[in-house]
This record gives sequence, structure tokens and C-alpha cells, in this order.
Amino acid sequence: MFNALVVTRDDDKKTAASVESLNVDQLPEGNVTVAVEYSTVNYKDGLCIGPGGGLVRDYPHVPGIDFAGTVETSDDDRYHAGDKVVLTGWRVGEAHWGGYSQKARVNADWLVPLPDGLTTRQSMAVGTAGLTAMLAVVALEKHGLKDIDGPVLVTGAAGGVGSVATAILSNLGYEVAAVTGRPETADYLKSLGAAQIVAREEINETTKRPLEKEMWSGCVDAVGGAMLARVLGQLKYGSSAAAIGLAGGADLPATVIPFLLRGVNLLGIDSVMQPYQNRLLAWQRIASDLPMDKLEAMVQPATLTDLPALGKAILKGQVKGRVVVDVNA
Repeated sequence: MFNALVVTRDDDKKTAASVESLNVDQLPEGNVTVAVEYSTVNYKDGLCIGPGGGLVRDYPHVPGIDFAGTVETSDDDRYHAGDKVVLTGWRVGEAHWGGYSQKARVNADWLVPLPDGLTTRQSMAVGTAGLTAMLAVVALEKHGLKDIDGPVLVTGAAGGVGSVATAILSNLGYEVAAVTGRPETADYLKSLGAAQIVAREEINETTKRPLEKEMWSGCVDAVGGAMLARVLGQLKYGSSAAAIGLAGGADLPATVIPFLLRGVNLLGIDSVMQPYQNRLLAWQRIASDLPMDKLEAMVQPATLTDLPALGKAILKGQVKGRVVVDVNA
């Protein structure tokens, strides 16, 4: 028997989440069983703990799109009992039972070995949010990002992706301009390496001008909507914005002018279906390029019983940094 956060839905389609005791025989199909040690909380997790957001197919359901732990059994030659592994993406925690559980059974293709230099706890302080941030940085670098070109903008900077992106970019020597709508997070963002704090209202309004003054050498954007449209018109010639979220909406009220007259690039970042080699490279870069002291400064601890409240909080934009869930506490 083991404990897991189980979400149920009644005939009126109302959901409820509570910690329950389950049997190993109830785990879904898969060729690797993992003793989960840590998980984390992302926006998708908030949806899956609560209303579902169209992500969850069947109930009862165990959410948690990330986890890290130790292999217990494996029918795949790539993994053996005792191996430390990390899982992000592949619709685990959505269509497949996830990491808010002391045990998980998944397909080996969805796992990566825990990188040298990272603990399972640290890997979940990173989680999908941090992996996405690293994928965005790698994409910007491939498209010519240079530290001499001026500040790199990070929108939604106090959130999970933004926090990790700020810390990574600063550690790599880039000047980071961090956008936040919460003035009380300014000191926190500066502690992660932000050189400049940009108030959200300064950049969140749609402008009729397709081009503005060239300000940013690149952007990691977690907001989308009107803010991303505005940023596209402020990017320097030939620079790029990596789009990783839609906290500000899925619409993009922009024109093609920045692409045509300044050669700007809009890079879409997906972490869910990334090929194995891309995920492995990103995790290796995280181990080398993300300062562990700054990572620890982002962390707030949690247990399985804390998750229903945290799920609601992250949907309201009330979670700062990274939550690390000790599923065995």
C-alpha cells in the first residue's frame, strides 16, 4: 500500500482531491515502477488537481506532471533497480497517473537518468518549469543570443519558469530585466540575479505602433497575449523571443512588421514531447548552469496534504518560485 493524492469527479462534474491509500495493483500500465521521492507544482497541476482544464481524461486520477525517485522494478534494459530517474512531460499527471504518489508506473521512454550533481530534491526544485526555462535559453543561444547585446527580458519572472530563467541567464553572464506585477517580489528577483525590475503595467498594454525603440537582446516569455505582442516590437534587430506560456492569454495582437523589418524570431518552446536527447542535454545544462544556492532560494516545501490548496493558489498566480513536494512526508 502507498499514499497518493487522488482526484475524483461526481455526476455534476465537480472535482475533489484528497490523500488516499492505494494498492500497487491499481497503478496504470508501464514497464518501470518508481518509488517517488519528490514532485512539484506547475500551472497544469493546478488544473488537474481542480477543474481538470480538459487535461484529465479519466477519474479517479492521480495528478503530478513531474517526479523524481528511485527505480524499484524495470522491464527495460536502460533502467535497473536503484537507478535515480526524473520524469517530466509526456502527459503524465494528465492522461496518465503522475507524481503525487509514493509510487508511479510509467514507460521507460518518458524517463531520463538523474544528472550527476543533482539530487532528486533539487531536480524537482527545477521540474518542468526549470526544464522549460533551460530549453528556452538553449533556443535563444542557438539563434544568436550574446551577452554583449544588452538586457534579456524575462516576463512572469517571479513564477516558476521565470525564476529559473532569471537565475540561469544571470549565471551565464547576461543582464536580466525581470518583469513582474508583484512589486513585493523585487528583492527576490534581484537575489536571483535580475539587474533591472520592470513593472508589468509598463509593458502590458497593447500599442498601435508595430515597432518601438530597440530594447531587448532576447526574451523568455511566460505571459503571451498583449505583453508578448508588445515585446516583439521592442526586440533588437535579429533577436528572438522564446514563448513558453500564456498566463496573459492565448491571443497575440501583433503584426508581422517586427519579423519583416527587424528580422525578429518567435521561438515556440514545448517541454512535453521533447525528444530524449534534447531533454538529456537540457538536464545536463541545468546541472552545470543553474546555481544551486539560487535554486534553493526559490523553494518552498510541501506535502501531499498541501496540494489542494497549492493547486488553487497557483491558478490565481499566488505561488512564488518553486514548490518541492515531499511525497513521503
